[in-house]
Amino acid sequence: MPEAHVYSIPLTTRFRGIDVREGMLLRGDAGWGEFSPFLEYDAATARPWLAAAREAADQGWPEAVRSEVPVNVTVPACDPERAREIVLASNGCRTAKVKVAERGQAVGEDEARLEAVRDALGADGLVRVDANGGWSVEDAVARIPLLDRAASGLEYVEQPVASVEDLAVVRRRVGVPIAADESIRRAEDPYRVRDLEAADVAVLKVQPLGGVRACLRIAEDIGLPVVVSSALETSVGIAAGVALAAALPELQHACGLATVQLLAGDVTDDPLLPTDGVLAVRRPDVDPGLLARWAAGPDRERHWDHRLAEL
Repeated sequence: MPEAHVYSIPLTTRFRGIDVREGMLLRGDAGWGEFSPFLEYDAATARPWLAAAREAADQGWPEAVRSEVPVNVTVPACDPERAREIVLASNGCRTAKVKVAERGQAVGEDEARLEAVRDALGADGLVRVDANGGWSVEDAVARIPLLDRAASGLEYVEQPVASVEDLAVVRRRVGVPIAADESIRRAEDPYRVRDLEAADVAVLKVQPLGGVRACLRIAEDIGLPVVVSSALETSVGIAAGVALAAALPELQHACGLATVQLLAGDVTDDPLLPTDGVLAVRRPDVDPGLLARWAAGPDRERHWDHRLAEL
C-alpha cells in the first residue's frame, strides 16, 4: 500500500446526518488519492472507493478536454435564511442543488428553502433538488409540482424515490426531469436506469463507482447527460471528480463538486473552490502542515487501518 494518512475535519453545517468528515489519503507515484467511504458502509460497498483512491495515487487520470468545470452550490436541509446565505456566498455559482425530503421536516419547509434559494439566485439561475430516495411514489408525485412552483421552475429532481422501478414510474407521472444517483452508484446493475428509461440525467460519483475510468465507461454506456457530483471529500477527492468532468466528451450541466466549503478546513492551502461559478481543472498539492492539523487521533487511525485491511 502507498503512504497513508487519516484526516478528521468538522463540517460547517450538519450534512447527510454527520458533523465530522473522516477519510484516508493515500500517496503513490502519481500523487494523492482519497479513500473516504462513509462510516456505515460495509467492505463490499467500500471496495470501489479504494479502487478510485488507488487509481488516483498509482495511475493518475485520463487527459482533460476542458480547462474548467461549471459547478452548483449545494444547500443542505437548513432554514431559509441559512440557505440564502450559502447561495450568496457561493462565489458566483448560478446553479443551486437543494436538499429536500429530510426526515422530520415538512414539505412546507422544503418550499420555504427553495423560495429563499430562488430569491438569492435571481430569475436566471437554475435550481435542482435532491431527495436522496426519501419519498414514496405518491409523495414524489404530489410534492414535485409544489417544489417546482416554489423554485419558479426546477432543472431536475435527483433520486426522488429509492428503487429504479419506482423512479421510472415517477418520471412518467411528473413534468420535471428526473436524475438518478443512488439508482446508479448503489445498484447491482447501474444500466437498469437506462433500460427502464427511468431518468433524464445520470449523476456519477468517482469514489463509489470505482474511479474516473470506470465512470467514463458508465457514462458512455448509459447514454444520458452526466452530472459529476462529490461524496463530500477534501480537495484531494474533489480533484478526481473534476478530472472526470474534464474528461467527459460533453458536459451539459453544472456539476456538484463545489462542496469543499462545507468542510471547516482542508488538507491543501489552495483548495478547489469555485471562482465565478467554475472550478479550474487542476490537482492541488497536499500541505504537510494542514495534513498534521487535521490528522485523526490514534483510535480513528486504527479504525481506518482496519477498514483498509478488510479490503
